[in-house]
Amino acid sequence: MQEMMKKKAIELLGSGAVARVLGWKKGEFDYDITPAVFESIEEIENEFIYNSLCSPNLSKYLVKESRKEGKTLIFLKPCDSYSLSQLITEHRVVRENVYAIGIECYGKTDADTIKEKGIKGITKITENDGVLNIETLYGNEKVPVYEVLRERCVNCKSKKHPVYDELIGEEGQAVDDCERFSEVDRIERMTPEERFAFFRGELSRCIRCNACRNVCPACTCEKCVFDNDASGIAQKAASDSFEENMFHIIRAFHVAGRCTDCGECSRVCPQNIPLHLLNRKFIKDINELYGNYQPGENIGNRSPLTDYTQNDAEPNIVYKRGGKDNA
Repeated sequence: MQEMMKKKAIELLGSGAVARVLGWKKGEFDYDITPAVFESIEEIENEFIYNSLCSPNLSKYLVKESRKEGKTLIFLKPCDSYSLSQLITEHRVVRENVYAIGIECYGKTDADTIKEKGIKGITKITENDGVLNIETLYGNEKVPVYEVLRERCVNCKSKKHPVYDELIGEEGQAVDDCERFSEVDRIERMTPEERFAFFRGELSRCIRCNACRNVCPACTCEKCVFDNDASGIAQKAASDSFEENMFHIIRAFHVAGRCTDCGECSRVCPQNIPLHLLNRKFIKDINELYGNYQPGENIGNRSPLTDYTQNDAEPNIVYKRGGKDNA
């Protein structure tokens, strides 16, 4: 797959059809894969990489790159393409300046998921036929990719690309029976006190680095409310529990109905806070109140929260969930 992608990128860049390529390259370590913009054939030949460690979602980078002169080639995994579709719908990406190539994907992993298996001191990770060859300070390990998939890949919602200009590999389908709401179900079964304690325990680790906001494809405001110096909470660590709650809950409300559940917020969190659970809770509620809706599934679709219909749920209506009344 990597060689096919490099060949296509070199072909389009060399012909002048595109001015730059959005892809992945190695970071500080071999297993530290990072998004990158390639502007020369030499860069692609020497630095471009694609393997099971290429987890980062590239779509948000088009907010900036699609406004440059010439077209930008982007390689899109299925889940990434939902984010791009939603960004196009919100007029944050200039579609005519993008050449999107969809690539098939069977799940991604990263060093953190590998470390959860007790493998420490990692120095290098390579992949061969679905097996990760892991070099460590204490010896070498071999782990099948399927054993260390990221949570969002274990519960993949779709292997279909809602937007692309060309495909490399096979096109898949949306997954109807994924288990991505199972953890939300578990939290909903908690008592209010237990839920509060759960989220307080998770959010209390936040250091306000803003990595979740900066990586989120749904957070594209030119001026974030949390950058407003007059707010009293701009760019600083929370001084009390109210501020810890407020930052993440307000951010979740801001992306409600627009979050494609790409999981980037949890991926980049240095404190390993499962931020995607807040978003999934809102996604689940929207599905129950307004009918199943997947942001980014179709370009131009209005989300239930921005589109009035006579069948909309009213705030004062009590509905049933799990045998309990929920207001």
